[in-house]
Amino acid sequence: MKANVGGIDRVLRILVGVALIAAAATGALPVWAWIGVIPLATGLVSFCPLYSLIGICTKKNN
Repeated sequence: MKANVGGIDRVLRILVGVALIAAAATGALPVWAWIGVIPLATGLVSFCPLYSLIGICTKKNN
């Protein structure tokens, strides 16, 4: 896996993922909000399989 998520993209994924998971855990949002695990995981590992499929890379200095 070559990193393809970088900088602001990575930070936003982590923040959105944590926010969705927290909202789901507290009951503020329905169970679908657990989908926040996906952006959190892709942000933490700096790799997005969908980006690979469609040829996008937001990481500088590939």
